[in-house]
Amino acid sequence: MAKRIWKRVQPHSLSHAIELCIDHARERKNRSVDNIADLMGLNNKWVIYKWTESGKIPGVQIRAFEHACGIDLITRWLGHSAGYLMIKAPVGKAGDADEINALQCTINSAVGELIKFYNGSAESRITIAALTCAMEGMAWHRVNVEKHHQPELDFDGGSETEGNAHA
Repeated sequence: MAKRIWKRVQPHSLSHAIELCIDHARERKNRSVDNIADLMGLNNKWVIYKWTESGKIPGVQIRAFEHACGIDLITRWLGHSAGYLMIKAPVGKAGDADEINALQCTINSAVGELIKFYNGSAESRITIAALTCAMEGMAWHRVNVEKHHQPELDFDGGSETEGNAHA
């Protein structure tokens, strides 16, 4: 199975976002549902399975769940479902060729999906997800360029997290 590029993953519903968070925890963090429940301080793992099945998660548990899974897909889905673009706040650090290349790949993929959609060979939700990734990537770089001459402190220690949607 091909390795997923988590920066490009876009959930299409709340239950899908929960499932994807669990998949990310399993693939990237080597965490089971039991481990996620332990990290969140839950009594048992069945609560998480209930959230996945029903598509309902208490709002106060969202950040803890995303932190335990290592990705913020529920937060992103909530923003996207309300019509917002979501970007990780840039700090103004200089970009490199790999970041620009990743952005170009994201844009090319979005244009390709758009062409397929208008030819009738792509689903609208897949096309929307690709376009959202491209717009968020461009928006991130726009703000990063704006902040380049007065960079902010990099509290992440210079590491990009899995949940970033900018490239």
